Amino acid sequence: MSKPPVAMNFLQALLAILLGNIVYFLLLPTLPPVAHHRPTRIDLGLLLDFVFCLVVYAFIRTARKWR
Repeated sequence: MSKPPVAMNFLQALLAILLGNIVYFLLLPTLPPVAHHRPTRIDLGLLLDFVFCLVVYAFIRTARKWR
């Protein structure tokens, strides 16, 4: 496997994590208290943050295929 695809995959994943977290933290004030993440716990907030990152990653991958 060559390095450019690995680097591109890394950048896509990093961008998805950053944008997913930005979306989560922007929506955090409107979310119910049960959806707020508490550090050192696996809870609904962590799952919701993961889902946002996953959706952004899927969007990035789909957009790259359309190019």
